[in-house]
Order: sequence, then structure tokens, then C-alpha cells
Amino acid sequence: MAKQKAKKGTLLRVLRYIGAYRYLLLLSVLFAAVTVALTLYIPILIGDAIDVIVESGVDFAKLWEILQKVILVTLATGLIQWAANVIHNKMAFSVVRDMRVHAMDRITRFPLSAIDRKPAGEFVSRITTDAEQVADGLLLGFSQLTTGVFTILGALIFMFTLRPSIAVTVVLITPLSLVVASFIAKRTYNMFRKQSELRGAQTALMNEMVSNQKLVKAFVYEEVAKARFQILNNRLEKAAVQATFFSSLVNPTTRFVNSVVYAAVGLVGALVTISGGMTVGLLSCFLSYANQYTKPFNEVSGVITEMQNALACADRIFALLEEPIEQESETTPALTAVAGQVQLTDVSFSYTPEKPLLVDLNLQVPAGKHIAIVGPTGCGKTTLINLLMRFYDVSAGAITVDGTDIRAVTRHSLRENYGMVLQDTWLRAGTVRDNIVM
Repeated sequence: MAKQKAKKGTLLRVLRYIGAYRYLLLLSVLFAAVTVALTLYIPILIGDAIDVIVESGVDFAKLWEILQKVILVTLATGLIQWAANVIHNKMAFSVVRDMRVHAMDRITRFPLSAIDRKPAGEFVSRITTDAEQVADGLLLGFSQLTTGVFTILGALIFMFTLRPSIAVTVVLITPLSLVVASFIAKRTYNMFRKQSELRGAQTALMNEMVSNQKLVKAFVYEEVAKARFQILNNRLEKAAVQATFFSSLVNPTTRFVNSVVYAAVGLVGALVTISGGMTVGLLSCFLSYANQYTKPFNEVSGVITEMQNALACADRIFALLEEPIEQESETTPALTAVAGQVQLTDVSFSYTPEKPLLVDLNLQVPAGKHIAIVGPTGCGKTTLINLLMRFYDVSAGAITVDGTDIRAVTRHSLRENYGMVLQDTWLRAGTVRDNIVM
């Protein structure tokens, strides 16, 4: 029950993103409805053409008239369908762009502790790969879902209008497709979620190993890195094969049910036609509708399966958006007119409660003075910088600048008054000015 609520909540959040483009959505749905109506009109024209041939011989004048209508309807259908796809793709990728912008904005406001808890590759995987899966599986699949639903409803309306008895035969058999699709889809969501998590872990490991190649080689870590990657790769392969296998069962099973529907319509329709209850053209029209009616069940069932993957990926993106960020009240004052006197009073800090690092540290640096803090690796030099910059806040005690507790001023104004040169030297792609400004 909890998983169902979580999945429903994820879907609602995606729909809220889509809501920003509701006009494009409505236009896309309208075009899909018109496309389906025109597509379903073509079998009627073809049925009329068959009846012209069967009942009155080859009347080329009537056939040409019908053929002209078929050509016009086909061209109109293609044009409207193209416009619908353009509109839908615009909406889909705009939504994913918004998700990525919000995720990136959120990451820039994370406290350093949140960044330290996870590998950088994990964040990269969520913003790139997971967002792409949302676009492919959920948003682009929405187009097929809309068209499929309209096709099913439209075909039913046409069939009940033309011959209700045969339409009932179709309706009685087709629910089996929905039962099969629903049964499989419920079991693939967790599989796709596990696949996304493993893919994120693999991306994180690759990012860590590639970006730290000097350390990997210096400590002869190559074989261990390859072994770790192989373990993750094998687990990802197993999860991907399992998710793909179960999701792939949908198509053949629904195709089997749809073939049964088509055969039933053909058999019942042939018997009615032989007894004079309907024309050959009408039978041809019914067989076409039966095919068009059952075909969307394959597409819709496939879309439902892809949506499980998309929802699992969207859930990971939204989990990122729910991470706590650095927040300050709008009334928090800025640090101004700084002379530069820094004082630490009874400062204690630890990254984890069970491992104390700094305990009752006291230090006073008058304005304009230079001091050097030296010591072995792990003694707390970098931690002290983290505390001065408020990348982390002290566990106890206080740090003041010109007598003002740094927790009582905005982080932005505090950091603006520091000049910080990191020990890592690097140049990024760009101009010399770009690197100096950075």
C-alpha cells in the first residue's frame, strides 16, 4: 500500500510539471482525437469501395470518387499527426528541462554535508540518465497512450453503430489484455527501480575512478576498481534482464488475445454475411476496426510497462529535490565593514558523533595578522576552513568575525569576505579570463 501511494505521489508530481504546459497538452489531445477520427473514417470508405465492386461491378467513376476521399483524408491525417507529435515533443522535453533545472538549482543549495554523503556520479546519473528515462518512458509514451485510448473508444463507437451484436463479441474478449498488462506492470515497477539505483551506483563508481586516476595508479588500485565495477556490472545486468524479460511478456500475451478477437470477429462476421445480414464491404470494415481496436492494447500495455521505468526514475529525481538545503531567514543581516578579527571560542566539531575531531578549540587572530596552521593529515586543518566558511556549522562553541557570530549573518556575505585558494591546481576548458574568474 505504501509503495502504491508513493508511486501515485510521483505521478501527481510529474503531472504538476506537465500542468505548466496544459495548453500544449490540450492541443496535443485535440489533434490526437482528430487523427483517430480520420483514421477510423478510412475503413468506411474502403468498405464502400468494396461494395461498389461486389454489388454493381467495377464502377470506375464511383471508385475514383471514393479514392479521392481516401487520399485527402490520409494526407490530412498525416499532417495533423505530424503537428501533434511536434507539439507533444515540445511539451515533453520542456518538462524534462524544467526537472533538470530544478534539480541543478537544488544541488547548488545543498549543504556540503549532503554532497559528501553521496558520490558525484550519483547526482550526475539522476540529472542526466534518469531524466532521459522520464522523457522516453512517461512523457513520450503519453502520446501513444492518448492515441490508443481514443482509437479504442472510437472503434467501439463505430462498431456499435454499424453492428452491435459483433461489437459485443469484441468487448467480451478484450478485457483479458488489460488484465494481463496490469498483472505484469505491477511487478515490473520495483524491478525498474532497482535497475535505476544500480545504474546510478555504477555511474558514481566510474566517475570516481576516472576523475581520480592518479590516486588509482599511485595506490595500485586498478584490479580492485575493476573487481568492484564487475560486481556492480553483473548486478545491473541481472536486474536489467529481469526487468526487460517481465516487461517483454506484455506484448506477446496481448497480441495473442488480440488475435483471438480478430478471429472471432472474422468468424461471426462471415456467418452473418453468408446469411445476408451484412455486406462484404461492411465485413471488411469490421475486420479493419477489430484490428485497429486491438492494436492499441499492445501499444498501451507497452507504454504502461515503460511508465513503470519512468516513474521509478522520476521518483529518484524527486528524492533529490526533497534533500534539505541551506536556508536562511530573509531578515538575517549581512556581514559588512569587515576588519578581519577572527575568534574561535570552545569550538567542538565532528563529522560523525562517534568520532570527535575538534574539541574545545580556542583561537584568536587579530585583524591584519598572518598565522599558519600546520599539522599531520587528519588533524583538522581542512575542517577548520570548512567551519570558517560555514560549509559546516560547529557542534559546540562559536566562531566570530569582528565579534559577530558567523551563524547570525548570511553565508553569502560571510564567504564574500574571504579569499580562498585551494590546494588543487586545475585549468578548465575556456579562456584564461574564465579560469581566473572561476
